Amino acid sequence: MKYIVCLLALVSGISYNCSAQATDSTITNATLSNCIQFALTHQPAVQQSLINQQITEAQIHGRLSAWYPQIGLGATYQNTFQLPKAYSAGIYVDQGTFNSSTLGVTGTQNLLNRDVIFASRTAKDARTLAKQNTVSSKIDVTVNVAQAFYDVLLTQKQLELTGDDIVRLEASLKDAHTQYQYGLVDKVDYKRATIALNNSKAEQKTFQERLKVKYVYLREQMGYSATAPLDLVYDSAAMEKDALIDTNQVLNYESRIEFQQLETQRRLLSYNVQYSKWGYLPTLSAYGAYNLGFANNEFPPLYKNSFPTSYAGVTFALPIFQGGKRNDDIKEAQLQLKLTDYDLISLHNQVNTQYATAMANYKSNLNDYYLMKDNLALSTDVYNTIQLQYKSGIKAYLDVVTAESDLRTSEVTYVNALYNVLSSKYDVQKALGSIQY
Repeated sequence: MKYIVCLLALVSGISYNCSAQATDSTITNATLSNCIQFALTHQPAVQQSLINQQITEAQIHGRLSAWYPQIGLGATYQNTFQLPKAYSAGIYVDQGTFNSSTLGVTGTQNLLNRDVIFASRTAKDARTLAKQNTVSSKIDVTVNVAQAFYDVLLTQKQLELTGDDIVRLEASLKDAHTQYQYGLVDKVDYKRATIALNNSKAEQKTFQERLKVKYVYLREQMGYSATAPLDLVYDSAAMEKDALIDTNQVLNYESRIEFQQLETQRRLLSYNVQYSKWGYLPTLSAYGAYNLGFANNEFPPLYKNSFPTSYAGVTFALPIFQGGKRNDDIKEAQLQLKLTDYDLISLHNQVNTQYATAMANYKSNLNDYYLMKDNLALSTDVYNTIQLQYKSGIKAYLDVVTAESDLRTSEVTYVNALYNVLSSKYDVQKALGSIQY
């Protein structure tokens, strides 16, 4: 009965874990924030960075373990077929025994060793660099997911606008066909309406296929299953507010994770210079051993009697001449450190360019957004007015086509401007080093 209860508990536990994992692998409320948080948990690049942190920690522990006593156990057994001979008092006498064995414990302790000192000095910065690499991965994932999210919304909106355009064109086609039947207009208006409708239907199909690709790309950036449902949730009014940022922020280079990584790398390279200089230090270590010796001509009683030996000592080594190798190592480490100084200068210039480009794009997109918003309102009013005039016989159908084309253009440019502002906002925040995740 106890076995059955344990088995049921195990099965229920497995079922619970599987259901928990299934729930954790999908998003029920796919807002931008939730998509980003999901990506930070499931995106392979972030997971690899976290694993690299664990690898770095294991490497540090492995190197620092050299400070502890290194204890080993050894055992040997030897069977001699022919014993060596020794000449004594005019005769040859066998030396040793046919069977011999030793069992011993040895230990060493580093007292002065530049490799172990180097590991101790660099441990903190090695951990810091591993964490900074993870932060860099999270920043990239946040920006990529946000921009892919807005790209999907943009394509969805373009598809909706195309649907609205088709509805308008179908109404225009119906009006043109009616007027043609009554002899008010010729076939030209009817054919123009058909051409415009067919073009919009073709564009609708293009956006439908493009939307599938955008979703695939978003799933990739999130680390999201290709078969799990993903319905994006957003608030248009909130998005318009989120598009605004302070354009007077001052660029702080130290806030960029790339600068922090490079500074940490520079500190590690400065330790390399010290490590090369420590090549002139001696190596000092203590050692000791305790051995049990066994010897007998017969194997069964070999281990009846033991002959213990023990010793302890200190080793000291100081290389005197290595052909100038230590000086060359120091020079190489110093030159590598100097290269990092130029990397900092180069990164400084790159960040300036990134910030200027991102801010210019954002301001341009924001200006386009305000202008296109006004154009959309004007184009809508013009289209409605001309549509009524056409139905009343005041305007020609060509005017309707022109007004509808202007409205369609205004809708598309407005939507593009809005999502370009939202996307470029993340480029500005990345350039400023102010990405929140």
